[in-house]
Amino acid sequence: MPTTNYSAEYSSIASAQRLNAGCHCTTVDQVGLTAELERVSPGFHTEVIANRPYLFSDSMVFVGGEHVAQMAALIKAVEVVAANSAYQEYALQWAPEIAHHVPATRGVFFGYDFHLHTGETSSPQLIEINTNAGGALLNAVLARAQQACCAEVQTAIDALLPGALGQQTPEELFLEMFRAEWELFCKANPPVGADDTPSLSTIAIVDDTPTEQFLHPEFVLFQRLFQHAGIDAIICDPSELTWRAGALWHGKKRIDLVYNRLTDFALEQPKNAALRAAYLADAIALTPHPRAHALYADKRNLSVLTDAKLLASFGIDAATIAILQNGIPHTELVHAEHADDLWARRKNLFFKPASGYGSKAAYRGDKITRRVFDEVIHGNYVAQALVPPSSRSLQRDGEAIDLKLDLRCYTYEAWIQLIAARLWQGQTTNFRTPGGGFATVLTLPTKLRGAPASAPVIS
Repeated sequence: MPTTNYSAEYSSIASAQRLNAGCHCTTVDQVGLTAELERVSPGFHTEVIANRPYLFSDSMVFVGGEHVAQMAALIKAVEVVAANSAYQEYALQWAPEIAHHVPATRGVFFGYDFHLHTGETSSPQLIEINTNAGGALLNAVLARAQQACCAEVQTAIDALLPGALGQQTPEELFLEMFRAEWELFCKANPPVGADDTPSLSTIAIVDDTPTEQFLHPEFVLFQRLFQHAGIDAIICDPSELTWRAGALWHGKKRIDLVYNRLTDFALEQPKNAALRAAYLADAIALTPHPRAHALYADKRNLSVLTDAKLLASFGIDAATIAILQNGIPHTELVHAEHADDLWARRKNLFFKPASGYGSKAAYRGDKITRRVFDEVIHGNYVAQALVPPSSRSLQRDGEAIDLKLDLRCYTYEAWIQLIAARLWQGQTTNFRTPGGGFATVLTLPTKLRGAPASAPVIS
């Protein structure tokens, strides 16, 4: 791909936008991706891809270093608020009773989802927070199957791929995270007669009918990751667990830690009774847990995070409030008495269920019908200022297509471990779009000398 007209230095945001619009190259080494997945077991690649043809995009997404820095600052600002006792008291008013239980663990795999807004502000906009975000390990595998596609990308490849991983692989970071959760649990709940922290022996990866879940392949990847680290790991439905003799069991195996992938965030379903009992008795390290969801992922909290006066009354400092105001679209609670006003403003709003996940029952205001709007008004919803996602231009079967994109920052203790993108067409994020799916993110350095000043020519 020839390039001309080089400038001394450039904005990484402008360069990322230029590449997202003009680079149609395939960057995934399919042989390498197959090899990565086949390491799990023979035929695993075929099993994953055959049933999930749009799980992975074959092109990467480019993000400017300035945007990564802004996302990191916003995430830390959210964590400042979440640690504030007045905020916690306020947020817990609409939380289930189980959220008042304070566990020792922090919660693995928070997912901060951003749109790269191209309107009046260039700051990435936080759309929502998830506390059991899926896809991190799948994206770690995908990242290793990337190849530079052109001179400009080759120049930028010295940037960290993806996110800010330093010298550690994502797998190493993830293992450290689970071990850190176990150490926190043991420190708060020391075994009788134990002088040192006991080793983490058994992890249960728990979800409803896990083999039927779209991201089941990731459960298998985690199971292999734990097993290679000397930790016994099982994948199971919560109904397979039992609570007896003060411990959680899967058959004859005593469970130390549960990697929780359930979307019953309050553990209210009858099949979750054993897990709930063990959690409330502090007999297991559960991560993530109901309190984390209540303080971070309930979408009503976004109305608090965008209310400057309320935050100030909690004692949050002005600098933190400014970051939140600049990086989160204004969000309000939906009340029936405001129906006429909300309907009049609907084209500039996005309606989301307070405890929703995976874009389920979420509606763009400009697409919503009056019938659905009436259901929303009487449901438990929030209305968020509409921030259209940016796009990634690709070629599919010889024709140019524009796919919407969002970014997910996987975090632990407010630190970004990995950044991934999702590409799709339609109202909400999905894995049904040809050319779409998870995409590896290449972070471009904030300033890079010798970059092209004009859009690259794609050969």
